[in-house]
Amino acid sequence: HGIPADVQVLELKAPSFGVSQNIHAWWWLAEKKDAPAVLYLHGSRWNLTGQFFRIEQLHALGFSVLAIDYRGFGESKGQLPSEASVYEDARIAWDRLKQLQPDPQKRLIYGHSLGGAVAVDLAAELGRDAQKGTEPIQARGLIIESTFTNLADVAASVASTRTSLPVRWLVSQKFDSIDKIAEVHMPLLIVHGTADQFVSPRFSQELFKAAQEPKDLLMVPGGNHNNSMNLGRQAYHQAIQALLNARMPDAHATNDAAVSGKQSG
Repeated sequence: HGIPADVQVLELKAPSFGVSQNIHAWWWLAEKKDAPAVLYLHGSRWNLTGQFFRIEQLHALGFSVLAIDYRGFGESKGQLPSEASVYEDARIAWDRLKQLQPDPQKRLIYGHSLGGAVAVDLAAELGRDAQKGTEPIQARGLIIESTFTNLADVAASVASTRTSLPVRWLVSQKFDSIDKIAEVHMPLLIVHGTADQFVSPRFSQELFKAAQEPKDLLMVPGGNHNNSMNLGRQAYHQAIQALLNARMPDAHATNDAAVSGKQSG
């Protein structure tokens, strides 16, 4: 596929997988040895190869990138994915990222489109873990691009983007980011193109409202569902730098609020 020679192909497994399942992943080390590392979670329409242009852009910004195909996508073996299996795949990849970049201050989670919902789910879980325990949060920040509040709000338009998944599957899954985003206790960057023809930019505005500080919303003028990183390159780069420099929220300062708020099951 013409991927650069220094992209390392990994196979990730979990004890529950057996022989018929695996997660196909790419690990692309930055030129700078101890650069921040990004877990890259793609949307429903693509596999890794189709996402390569965006992975390349993150790498060009100086990041190491671990990108995965969820089971049932690309070269990852498995049944038709479910919301639960996709979330599980993201966690397995996160565990690998922790080995590849041991410094929590240098780990980022990135999700595009449906991958944004997967990224929010993972970040919210890390937020809840930090609240429960004594260890600080395990990531430096979360970046979500061209994503939505929940799948029901956007199912019709996602179904029209020639996704590789059956429409019935899509509509039966919840991918409910709006209910989880307040539990993300790490700096957050939300990016959306103002001309996104599949997922309305207003969803990112709603997510932004529901999220806790520190947070930043970057609207890329004229950006469509796929080209905001490229089109808004300079502003995007500055926004990521600001994310890396943002003060980490104190996980325990929000404990009381979390306990008195609704418990998520």
